[in-house]
This record gives sequence, structure tokens and C-alpha cells, in this order.
Amino acid sequence: MQKIINILIAPACLLTLLVGSGCKKMIEVTPQSSITEQTYFKSEGDFDPYLTGIYPSMRSLANNVTYGTERSEELIPALNSRFSTAWSQILSPSTGALNYNDWYKAIGNCNLLFDKIKGFSFSSSPDTKARILAETYALRGYFYFHLTRIIGDAPIMLQAVVDENVPLLARSPAKDVMKQVFSDLDSAIFYFRSVSGFSVKTYPSKYRFAYGSVQALKADAKLWDAKVLGGGSADFNDVVAAASEVEASGLTLNADYGKVTSTRASANTEVALAAYYLRDETGANYALNALPYLVGGAQGAVNIDSLPYVQTTTNGQGAYQISAKSKALFTNPKDKRIPYTWVTQRNIDSRTKDTVNGISWITKYVGTKYADDRVSDNDVIMYRLADVFLMKAEAYAGLGNTTDAITYLNKVRSRAGTGNYAGATDEPSVELELLNERGESCSSRTSAGTIWCDFILRAPLTYIPMYPTWLVRLLRYTGR
Repeated sequence: MQKIINILIAPACLLTLLVGSGCKKMIEVTPQSSITEQTYFKSEGDFDPYLTGIYPSMRSLANNVTYGTERSEELIPALNSRFSTAWSQILSPSTGALNYNDWYKAIGNCNLLFDKIKGFSFSSSPDTKARILAETYALRGYFYFHLTRIIGDAPIMLQAVVDENVPLLARSPAKDVMKQVFSDLDSAIFYFRSVSGFSVKTYPSKYRFAYGSVQALKADAKLWDAKVLGGGSADFNDVVAAASEVEASGLTLNADYGKVTSTRASANTEVALAAYYLRDETGANYALNALPYLVGGAQGAVNIDSLPYVQTTTNGQGAYQISAKSKALFTNPKDKRIPYTWVTQRNIDSRTKDTVNGISWITKYVGTKYADDRVSDNDVIMYRLADVFLMKAEAYAGLGNTTDAITYLNKVRSRAGTGNYAGATDEPSVELELLNERGESCSSRTSAGTIWCDFILRAPLTYIPMYPTWLVRLLRYTGR
């Protein structure tokens, strides 16, 4: 390679010699920027942009389905399978293994902000500092919660890394990781409450953490701790308290279920937190894998106008379809969620000329149909009110209060048009119904949690054939 470089440089040097300038000056370029943690944090105004730069990590993890949805039975291959080895439950040190880098890079950015902000008083804008700290604590809590749901025990890194001396930490027990999660979330709640004129109904941006969305995350984390890690009644009561704070934050269910994912979070009355996507940056949006392409896919379908197809595979991979087990959860044909969960492609059988059913395409995240093509630019919803209602119902059931559990279950069923729950009211029956309701209400949403083998090892065998493995939620209902 050095010889090639010398050969390429030689003619340039000859030319520069002819014009009286040295080759050395030509190839020695002064860097235009050398921003590091030592040179960046020079003013209070540097922290908000730095915080904004951490949010893409949150979006990336929220958009990741490898260790969550992909490993469940919710999705199966369609035209062009894009499933990873994780989908087929093949894990080894070289296949499907987890790389901690994405999580700890994000955690490290939070730690660095905490370290550097100590030297700035924000005397003229204390509310700005409080908000920055609140959001950063919420982000770090989210990153640790997201990671421990997948791997359990995890290293707890709380110090900033400012040089090459990176400590090699052992994995801490999952219970300790969750203690750190709760510490971070409580700190976030404290700082949000310390802002002048605080109101539980304040959502400056639904693409960044606010008081209400931190409470939704806390409810989620407490429910995990209660069911998976054996936290019990104390955690269930904390879920109820956190969910009540979310309810008080002013969110309301969309009367039209079709608007749940089609309306941007900024104008969506139901959403507490979402990851935002622009049209020109949707290449990494996981919903792209679910959109059918025209040629070789949707073309020729009898009901092509009802299919969310794209013109080219650049905008849709046709990889996923919803499974039969997922569709079987929708026992009421009048369920208003069905059209916004899947549509079955109908084709003409070339031999019999009959109309036959084909692939069941996902219709929850169909993107936007522009003049040139459809693009999967939906927001990826992380927390919404219906989700919180079911968390609260689950907590009530865990406390043995199935009456209130059914009340919150019915809030979700009412919007779906399926009527009030009329089944048995014992705790196991209500929990099973709640699980099925989660499958119907939250199907095809991003949910990265514990791996499939955790369900196989821990869930009662009688549960396995009853419904798809909704991963994070399933383990909760097993009481593990």
C-alpha cells in the first residue's frame, strides 16, 4: 500500500516542484476541527446540543427488533425474509451474539454530561440545567432498563471515560441494575418537578423525555421488577402510582384507532414518547422491512389498492408478515384494530382462476404515500396511554384487585369496539385476558426485551400453545 501511495504522490510532487511549491505543503493539511470532551464543553450553551445528540441512541434502540419482536411468534417471513439468526433462536459467541457497544456508548455519553455539567452553575437559567439533568437521568435509566431486559446481569458504569483508561467492570446482578434504573428515574422525576412552574401536563416535546413519559417508563420498569425479579406488591403499588401520574398528564385515547400510529406524536393525544423519523432518514426504520414491494409482490393482487405497497425495494423489503397465531388473538371480527394491524393480499390462482388469500401484510406502520413512492417514516411509538392502562391493569391483577384490573382493561376494549370483558374474574383468567389484549392492542410495535429462551425456560408449559410469545410481557405474566 505504501508503494501505491508513493506512486500516486510522485506526479503531484513533480507538478508542485514545477510551480515552485513543495510537496510537503500539499499533503500536510491542518485539521479544521478537533472537538473532544476536553475542548467542547466551554459554555452552558454546549450542553443542550450534546443532550440532543444522545437521543439518536434512544431512537436506535427503540427501533431495534432483533432481541424483541423478531424473536417472538408475532412475525413470520413474507416475500424476502430479513430475519436475523436471533429469529430462529440460534445464539452462539459468533452467531446472534449481543454487542454491548451501542448501550454503553449511550450510557457513556450520559456519564460524560453529568461529569462536565458540574462546573457550570447556570445561575441565569437554573431551569435549563434542571431539565438537562432530568432528561439525561431518564435516558440513562432507559438504556440500562433496555439492556437488562435482554441480558439480565450487566455492568453498571457510572463514571465518565475521559481517556484510554476504561475500567473493565464485572456484570452486576439484574436486581442491582434495576436499582440503578429506579435511582436514575427518581432523579429525573425530582429534576422535572424542580423546574419553575412545573406541571404534570407539560410535554415540551414528545420526542424527548418529559415528566409524563418518565413516569410511563417507571411503570414499565416497576412491572418488570415485580414480575420477573420478584419485587412483588411494593412494585405493583409503584406501578399504579406511576401510571396514575401518566393519566394525570393530560393524555387521552384516540377515538379512532387508525390515528394511533398514523398521527405524529407531536399532535397525538395518546402518545407520551416516540422516536421521530424524517423521510430522508428512514433507511433504518424497522417498518421498512414490513412494506410489500410492487413487482414480484403486490402486483396483480385483486385488492392492490388496500395494500401498503411501495414501488421499489429501496422503500420496502417485503420481509415480514403477521403470523396466524397473532391474527388468532383477534377473536371478535368487529374489532376496530384489525384493519390497522394487517391486511391480507388476495390473488388470482393462475390454475383455477379463483381468488385466494396470500400474505398478511402489517398495516400498523404504513408510512406516508408521497407523489413518487410510499416511505416508512412513521414515528416509532415507545409509550402511549393504552399501554399504560394495561400496565396499571396488570399491576392491579398482581395485587389481587381484579375489579380495578378489569376496569382498566375495559378502557382499552371500549375503544376497540369489542365490549366489556365478560369472562372469569379470578386472577389467572384476568391475567390471561390482559396478555391477549396486549397482543391485540400493541401488536407489531417495537418492543425489545428478554430473549425467546427465557420464555421457553420459565413460562408454564400450558401457556406456550395458547398465544404468541410477546416476550417482555409474557415473562411478566409467568410470575418470573
